[in-house]
Amino acid sequence: MAAPDVIVVGAGIVGAACAEACARRGLRALVVDAAGVGGGATAAGMGHIVVMDDSEAQFALTRYSQELWQSLAPELPPEAEYTPSGTIWVAADEEEMAEVRRKHAYYGARGVATEMLDARQLADAEPHLRAGLAGGLRVPGDAVLYPPCAALALLQRAQARGAELRLGAGVAAIGGGRVRLADGSELHAGSIVNAAGAAAAALTPGLPIKPRKGHLVITDRYPGWVRHQLVELGYLKSAHSHGAESVAFNAQPRATGQILIGSSRQFDAVDGAVDHAILARMLQQAEAYLPGLGRLAAIRTWTGFRAATPDSLPLIGRWPRDASVVLATGHEGLGITTSLGTGALVAAALTGETPAIPAHPYRPERPYAPAH
Repeated sequence: MAAPDVIVVGAGIVGAACAEACARRGLRALVVDAAGVGGGATAAGMGHIVVMDDSEAQFALTRYSQELWQSLAPELPPEAEYTPSGTIWVAADEEEMAEVRRKHAYYGARGVATEMLDARQLADAEPHLRAGLAGGLRVPGDAVLYPPCAALALLQRAQARGAELRLGAGVAAIGGGRVRLADGSELHAGSIVNAAGAAAAALTPGLPIKPRKGHLVITDRYPGWVRHQLVELGYLKSAHSHGAESVAFNAQPRATGQILIGSSRQFDAVDGAVDHAILARMLQQAEAYLPGLGRLAAIRTWTGFRAATPDSLPLIGRWPRDASVVLATGHEGLGITTSLGTGALVAAALTGETPAIPAHPYRPERPYAPAH
């Protein structure tokens, strides 16, 4: 290919989305990655396409991205396993039912359909949940997919528009319109997208990113055992906690009939090995909601590192210290959902388009207030 207009560092789902959005706008894109497509945090993601409301900026990006996924879904290959399963936010008690009512009102005011479930309706919707739960909130527009194959599909769409992919190319440094590879060679482009996830701060020093380790477990095939993505409302406190470690109940039905179970979060963990103490806590929490889970066979457990920011919002846009660098990182547990929105914002920054949603909440130079 001719010299690229943009080099995307990272072939995870965020980098793939950036490459696809740039290629669709006529930019020559080159994607480089030290390993394969859809590794790193993408392989450690649950694949939940979910609207979130921790802040107005988070809602805007997740909702916009979800709408992009919904438009793209008919064109995704079967291997991406896009399934509109919906989410049920599970309320354990009346205090959490107050949160159900708040979310129902918030989403409804912004055009997102939801349905409040009482205890009986929740039991009818998900018979394997424990008795005595207060109810829940069903969000039918949410979906799940298989992230590595979704990332591959996005890269294939980019390649069909002229993008190139270079795997096995470790990146040692970026800046000044140059990408220096681990073998000492250099690549040049007017813009470089840092979509390297938890490794982004090593390439762009000064980023307010910390790696967060997470565990996942997948079961054998039990079709219909879980019907919706199930998330405890206590997850909201856990997911945005900046304490050293936390666990929360999160279970997802896969198109294969398997059940994917999360979630755990650990700061200050550098070893990618399974932490059996954290894993046990995570599974105990899951069994507290799904008592029969312990009778199912688990076939794989694995971990990954996700890039977290102090305010739980990603870094998207040009890096003020080097105008050739555009950031697309810091998505933590929402990289799968927000990948398409991120790609669109990056492409708008490179082409001068007016983005579909305001980009300033995600700008890298913003002040960082911890999320609550």
